[in-house]
Amino acid sequence: MSTFDSTKQQLPKILDEIVTGKIQLPDFQRGWIWDDSHVQSLLVSIARSFPVGAVMLLETGGDVRFQTRPIENIRFGGTPPEPEQLILDGQQRLTSLTQVLKLETAVYTRDEKGKAIRRYYYLNIQTALEDGQIEDAFVAVDESKQQKSNFGRNIDLDLSTIQLECSQLYFPCSQILNSDAWEESLQEYAPESFGIYMQFRRKILNAFRNYDLPIIALKKETSKEAVCLVFEKVNTGGVPLSVFELITATYAADGFNLRDDWFGNKQRKIKGASSPIEGRAECFGNEPVLAGLASTDFLQAITLLHTLEKRRQDVADGKTGKSISAVSAKRVSVLNLPLEAYQNWATRVEQGFLSAAKFLRKECFYTARDLPYRTQLVPLAAVLTLIGNRWLEPKIYDKLARWYWCGVLGELYGGAVETRIANDLEEMMRWFENDAEEPRTVSEASFQPDRLYTLRSRLSAAYKGLNVLVLRQGAQDFFWKATVQELDWEEVALDIHHIFPKVWCQAKGIPYTTYDSIINKTPISYIANRKIGGNAPATYLRSLQNEKQVGLSDAEMDTIVATHLIDPSAMRNNDFEIFFQHRKRMLIKLIENVMRKTILAEENSKPENEDEVILE
Repeated sequence: MSTFDSTKQQLPKILDEIVTGKIQLPDFQRGWIWDDSHVQSLLVSIARSFPVGAVMLLETGGDVRFQTRPIENIRFGGTPPEPEQLILDGQQRLTSLTQVLKLETAVYTRDEKGKAIRRYYYLNIQTALEDGQIEDAFVAVDESKQQKSNFGRNIDLDLSTIQLECSQLYFPCSQILNSDAWEESLQEYAPESFGIYMQFRRKILNAFRNYDLPIIALKKETSKEAVCLVFEKVNTGGVPLSVFELITATYAADGFNLRDDWFGNKQRKIKGASSPIEGRAECFGNEPVLAGLASTDFLQAITLLHTLEKRRQDVADGKTGKSISAVSAKRVSVLNLPLEAYQNWATRVEQGFLSAAKFLRKECFYTARDLPYRTQLVPLAAVLTLIGNRWLEPKIYDKLARWYWCGVLGELYGGAVETRIANDLEEMMRWFENDAEEPRTVSEASFQPDRLYTLRSRLSAAYKGLNVLVLRQGAQDFFWKATVQELDWEEVALDIHHIFPKVWCQAKGIPYTTYDSIINKTPISYIANRKIGGNAPATYLRSLQNEKQVGLSDAEMDTIVATHLIDPSAMRNNDFEIFFQHRKRMLIKLIENVMRKTILAEENSKPENEDEVILE
């Protein structure tokens, strides 16, 4: 069955339905943003009977309900009418035409620099009748209906009265679709010009009045997911529509303001609100590790729990096979999340995310930038919502930590992960009760030793994870008397530095793919980094420990170096090969400890392509 019809309607009829409220906007549509040049260009195209693109409308009255609003500057007296159709594509064009052709007030638009301005639009009748001059015939004047120059001191064109319009033959665009009143004024003030006006009416005004606009009408049976996808396809030039915006418009139709629930209402006054509401986003923002949490992450976690609840109920009701609901975090499932389910789970899921922040701090993740994957927060929060404080039980905590590190170091939470998220929720819950029921994220996770050679970008998940593992061993700075993590908390600038400096390695002919890997990198303070420079390790260690502010013995300096899982003797001897193999083994041990898996290292393994391009 077709979900849409293609037709065309005359422009005046469409604009009439807009001002009477039969056609409105879904609330997820963003505001009108066209500037003056776009408006005039659109008017020129219609005056020349050129196509301006199809308009897409959605029939109302189906299961999908959205909060609606009229086009900008349209006001309804009394109770707003229920729309029959909603604009999905063509908002900017239809809003522009409504402002210019149907309203008597000045059009709120922008100039070429984006500054807000008010404009009245006119047609110079004589210019419009000249061949090829229609583009020059459209004139915009300010809210005083004048054109000025010399910083407003000179008035070049004055149309501030109907008599001035008629005597100078400037026709107001607001009269294009119905010019009866203006024609009466023309008969009064400039009857000698009525003949030329009638030529203008036949050539220009009729082009607007008879203009057919192509319409694609989506039927009311169209699903919410389809509406969202269609909207994004036709709005390729704008900001993509988020799931949050679409659900916000849906819930608003039932009187619930999702935007205020998420963001709070401190920035605006809410009628009837006794006090400002703190949004959930603000609550999460107080947790540095959750600072990057998105509204869609929150909705995904709620959807997971809602669909799990439905699945469990289906099983309890004796359903089998495909009739049992699936646990899902996919877009279509989030879009179909009922308001009742959101309200039922939201506060509990909020606590689940806050518990996730506590768990991550125990694993030594302190800020959002340190997180390997934001996507892994969703199943983690959903699990913690269900188990409450049980996550602190040693046996459950160990399983949570192992699952988390397998996801990070196995690099399993990049890309499209909706299926993994859903599987992990169910499988983790079973694993807590049965040791033999390992989640696939645990059983499938693997780490190849050669991956250490290709971990160079500090943006990669495994790189971030390994960096945290090194830091939580208590890695101390080479200069300041503090651990690197302490310096980070105190907001001292840190650098990821080559242990054997890049210049030294290049001089020794060590391949880039070897010296630029994470094996040869460690976090230190900016001041330590500056003092190291391009010197050999033995040289810069001696220089650092002899700084008058430092004053360390060899043994004390070696102890600091060892906190970074570095062999101090290899550094003292400038022996890159011994250093490299030792640190590789130490990093692998860290990985084995958190993944609880044995990693078979090949001591002499090297990446296949030693001429790999630089990633950083």
